Amino acid sequence: MNRDEVIARNGLDIKAIKLRPDNPFTWASGYRMPIYNDNRMFLGGYTNRKLIALAFSDILFENNIYYDIIAGTSTAGISPATTLGDKEKTPIIYVRDKPKDHGLKNQIEGIDAESDLQGKKVVLIEDLISTGGSSARAVQAIRDAKGECNYCLSIFNYGLDKAVKAFDALNPKCDVHSILTYDNLLKIAKEIGYINEEQVEMLTEWKTDPFNWGEKHGFPKVDRRDN
Repeated sequence: MNRDEVIARNGLDIKAIKLRPDNPFTWASGYRMPIYNDNRMFLGGYTNRKLIALAFSDILFENNIYYDIIAGTSTAGISPATTLGDKEKTPIIYVRDKPKDHGLKNQIEGIDAESDLQGKKVVLIEDLISTGGSSARAVQAIRDAKGECNYCLSIFNYGLDKAVKAFDALNPKCDVHSILTYDNLLKIAKEIGYINEEQVEMLTEWKTDPFNWGEKHGFPKVDRRDN
């Protein structure tokens, strides 16, 4: 069993990843989706944190990715970035989704607000890539601070076309590498009996049209304005 498969199995076991096509979750957007991902659950076990750091390290090595600094996205990317940074003995920074509205108004923490990244190579660590918008903005924030950021690594990636377009739209585009992908997760979940063949079909269909999937299956979008 390879490391990625162990992480996937562990993620399902500790409920960091949940698949529920018959009773889908309501995402923050209000859309009903058959999968829910909370990679913060991996924080509870040293073994899982170590496995994720090792998997990221393998990605860096196998793809000849050179870097000076490891960056994490705020907040869920901070812990895996820190664990990886400790393993690699590398400086760490983290990127807020927007600048603070007080003090020195930092968006990137770990460098002096009156300085910049001085052209250093930065690898961005993200916990989850869904539509890719927030991750792409973090890449751009690093570039705006004069950092060279052409790689984003994530624990999990839904593999949605919208995310591919978000990273491709950056100039230059940013390459994405993920430990777990949605397609591989479904394969492993089926192998261990977590989902059956009918559920696999529903989950596979979701990826082709995620924002209309719920409505098609009788799970309309929830209007969050009423909550």
